Amino acid sequence: MAIGSLLAELGKAVQALTAGTDARLLGFPSGDLTVTIGIGPRLVRMVDPALPGAVDLPEFAHEQIPPQARGGDLLMQICANDVMIPPIAAAALLDHTSNRLRERWRQSGHRGSTIPVDQGRTAPRNLFGFTDGIVGPHTTAQQQQNLWLPGPSPVADGTIAVIRRMNLDLPRFAALPIPVQEEIFGRRRETGEPLSGGTIATDPNLNAKTPDGRYRIPADAHIRRAHPTTAGVNLMLRRSYSVNDPAPGLLFISFQNDIQTFTKTLTHMTNGDALLSFTTTTATAPFLILPGFDDTRPLGSTLFHT
Repeated sequence: MAIGSLLAELGKAVQALTAGTDARLLGFPSGDLTVTIGIGPRLVRMVDPALPGAVDLPEFAHEQIPPQARGGDLLMQICANDVMIPPIAAAALLDHTSNRLRERWRQSGHRGSTIPVDQGRTAPRNLFGFTDGIVGPHTTAQQQQNLWLPGPSPVADGTIAVIRRMNLDLPRFAALPIPVQEEIFGRRRETGEPLSGGTIATDPNLNAKTPDGRYRIPADAHIRRAHPTTAGVNLMLRRSYSVNDPAPGLLFISFQNDIQTFTKTLTHMTNGDALLSFTTTTATAPFLILPGFDDTRPLGSTLFHT
């Protein structure tokens, strides 16, 4: 299989779809359609085992993952506000790979109702009713430091994505009193503000204590165990989507320029995050998100020859 040629073809198809000129859109406007393409560690290692993105994820606790849902060579993330567009775009893109690649798994998801966070930024609620993805690299400077790969040149301005699909135990979580739910997350369910006080945009004060000496954000709260300062890592950009099939759950995607940002965070969570007992991961994969492309520099051309 000529990987470079395949990626270049996909890139041209992405350009036509997002521009709204591909006849396979069947008359629908492309609107805000975006397509993100990534390649798995096996393909990265074919170029250079030392490149970012060449490392597979280890196995973690709270996983029940069949072999076909672990890892993969190609990621296509297709997003649009119009729910009609992603399946149509997916059919068009898969048409380019049907004779050369075998689809391992796919997942449709949606973002829940959003809550204003800060300066035009919003965050969605997940199926547990809590706000998702508040802490992250939101400024340009933070994104430059934590999100985009500075090099080497074949991967510069790309990033590393981690995909995790998980089932959520909604009945058991919903049976808990709201204050207990809030202690598990470390935030108020209604407002999203941290239990240490402030607004939803306030960074959690992990040292704040009650008058009797208890941490306001419990030791096993999710925002404490997943916080970059306690995990000893940089920031990650998180994009979570609620899913209904095959079971109520979450499609979690994190973007970071160092895979250890994710692995160290999840290891720290595994060793004491109360939220994980309500989750079971059923699919997982890391991908190198390819650098941007245009007519003069085809998709994947910094890594593969066409």
